[in-house]
Amino acid sequence: MVYPEALIPGMREIRANGDTWGNIYPRAGTVTQVHDYKASAVTAHRVADVVTNTFQPHVYIPIAKKDNQSNGEWFPPPVKEGDVKTHKWQQLHPVTSQSCAIFPDNPPSMLSENGSYAWALWRPYKCCKKRGQTFLYSIDWSN
Repeated sequence: MVYPEALIPGMREIRANGDTWGNIYPRAGTVTQVHDYKASAVTAHRVADVVTNTFQPHVYIPIAKKDNQSNGEWFPPPVKEGDVKTHKWQQLHPVTSQSCAIFPDNPPSMLSENGSYAWALWRPYKCCKKRGQTFLYSIDWSN
C-alpha cells in the first residue's frame, strides 16, 4: 500500500511558522530531531495517529469507535496534526501542566533535564442530553 504522506515532503508534518518538528510518516520508529521535547512530541503524535485512525494496514485494536447515534454517541474524528477540534495534549512529565495545547506549542513549555516526557491525549466527545438528567458542563475545544 502506498501512502502519499510518506513520499511528499510537507504532508503530515508537525510544524508552525517554518519550524518543522517532524513528520508523521514514515513511521520507522525514529525521529530526526535534536530537541528532546520536539522529538518526544512527534513520537507521541505518531502513536495517537496509529490508534485513532481506522482502516490502517496494521494488526492492532484501534481505540476509535464507531458512532452509535441511536444511543446518542458521536466519537471524535482521528487525530490530525494542528487541529484543535480533534485533540489536545496535556504535559504530565517532567511537570504536570494545568492547560492543554496542540503541537507545536511555541515555546515548548517545560523542559526535562534527562529528556523524558509524558503527555495525556485529550479528545473531544459529545453526546445527547438524556431526559431526566442534569447537564453538568461542557468543554469548548475550539480554543
